[in-house]
Amino acid sequence: MIRNFPKLNKGDTIALIAPSFGCTTEPYFTRLNASIKRFEKEGYKIKLYPNVYLNEGVCSSNSPILRAKEFMDAYLDKEVKAIFSVGGGELMCEILPFIDFELIKNSEPKAFVGFSDNTNLTYLLTILADVKTIYGPNAPSFYEKPWRLNEIDTIRLLEGEKEFVGYNKWSLGSRKNATNPLEKVRYNRQKIIKVENYNKPFTGTLLGGCLDIIDLIRGTKFNKTIEFIDNHPEGIIWYLESCDFSPLDIRRAIFSMKEAGYIKNVKGFMFGRHLCQDTEILGVNKYSAVLDLLKEYNVPILFDVDLGHFPPSMPIKNGGFAEISIKNENIYIKYLD
Repeated sequence: MIRNFPKLNKGDTIALIAPSFGCTTEPYFTRLNASIKRFEKEGYKIKLYPNVYLNEGVCSSNSPILRAKEFMDAYLDKEVKAIFSVGGGELMCEILPFIDFELIKNSEPKAFVGFSDNTNLTYLLTILADVKTIYGPNAPSFYEKPWRLNEIDTIRLLEGEKEFVGYNKWSLGSRKNATNPLEKVRYNRQKIIKVENYNKPFTGTLLGGCLDIIDLIRGTKFNKTIEFIDNHPEGIIWYLESCDFSPLDIRRAIFSMKEAGYIKNVKGFMFGRHLCQDTEILGVNKYSAVLDLLKEYNVPILFDVDLGHFPPSMPIKNGGFAEISIKNENIYIKYLD
């Protein structure tokens, strides 16, 4: 049984930690400071942990041991109700040998929210410690005034809301020549979901995150994905997006998932907007990379849903049992647990 985190209420304490990058560069430094003010104005208490503004590790806020300690301290802190990562990054994997997943499994659950490199925790906390997590925006994303779209939905998910709908438009992100770190994201691209083999709403346990990290974890001692799938006969809905992978990398990763047995009880797939969104290599694009590999499963495959490194990205409750439907050319997620 995957344990749910307690509902977040106004007045509760949110911990901010840096298990991968710290907020030392712009626009993240300024955005995090603005986000802290926004959280506090909305009625939440913020507890900053020591690595948040550091850049003292290899491509990270601090050493793997100290980053892991920070996470464990926050998770076991009885004052803390939810934990937000302050950034993605590159080497969060190095903290995993120092995380006590068994202790977490035997402790009171709490929400962990993070994105991209944070898949190292959002994914493994679910499959190793039976805790639901949120694959959602990192703390500096909450700088906008007022909150919009996935910022609002993340708080709603933490508060226990169960029904969510996708967004009409998306963006390539902040302008590269923007001089104001607090400039609002401009959503100016029409969202178009590509649907394959979808006839009616489908249900299953949500599992996924950044494909780059899931592929990395597959070859480690932390990979208990098969055991997790075997313990959930209701079936898995995979939600996947990629940061660094090309279409061919995505194809190789999906092939590896198939051969490793990850897809033996699949109920559907949701693919987000990869950073290689419009890339084609040797005639292979984000669609053809996976379609012929997955067609044998005869399950719905949704492309370009509101998930990924191009905002806005819907927060997803990893480990949540949900119904996925397409209505009026948009995606709907209804949690049933």
